[in-house]
Amino acid sequence: MMQVRIRLFAGLRERAGTDEVQLELPEGALVRDALAQMQPLTGGVPVVMAVNREFADVGVQLSSGDELALIPPVSGGSLGVAHVRVTTEPLALDSLVERVRDPRAGAVVTFSGVTREVPALDYEAYVEMAESKLEEIVLAAIERYGLCVAAAEHRVGVVALSEASVAVAVSAPHRAEAFAGAREIIDRLKAEAPIWKKEEGAWVHGVTPR
Repeated sequence: MMQVRIRLFAGLRERAGTDEVQLELPEGALVRDALAQMQPLTGGVPVVMAVNREFADVGVQLSSGDELALIPPVSGGSLGVAHVRVTTEPLALDSLVERVRDPRAGAVVTFSGVTREVPALDYEAYVEMAESKLEEIVLAAIERYGLCVAAAEHRVGVVALSEASVAVAVSAPHRAEAFAGAREIIDRLKAEAPIWKKEEGAWVHGVTPR
């Protein structure tokens, strides 16, 4: 077992009655394991995570002595919540919509990219780097457009005709920002994430990721 220091702020600090707690976790635990233990405290509050003062997603592995900060939305509303995932599972746009619901939001915009014209596409990804890049892209869109919550998922493996290979959902106070944020996320994802596509036995040429 290992000890991780959990930092709490604003409403979470008031709920807990303290600004930090020590959490005992098994060796090799991920951020999502810590969040599961903290759920009775964080329930109903969207949080952004930071490990040792660096933004982190739920798949980051923790080490003994790490500091995990749970950051609720800030007063100005510029800091939203990001959800990203690269998965072999079918994508469900409805579940992404649920993830981006927020009482501050007056608009929810979604995008789904599906296989067309061929029986299937085959996707491969450098998963760990792809998820890190997706998080960077989504967080940048949140900051640029003042989004409440944003989510992006990409599927790997064989994706059959008319099935989704990529899905994006965002919520924002107003529709213009929601549309712009969703557009930026999908455009940057296609250009920058280390994800490759094979169509009818040949890898599709693209751009050099940056």
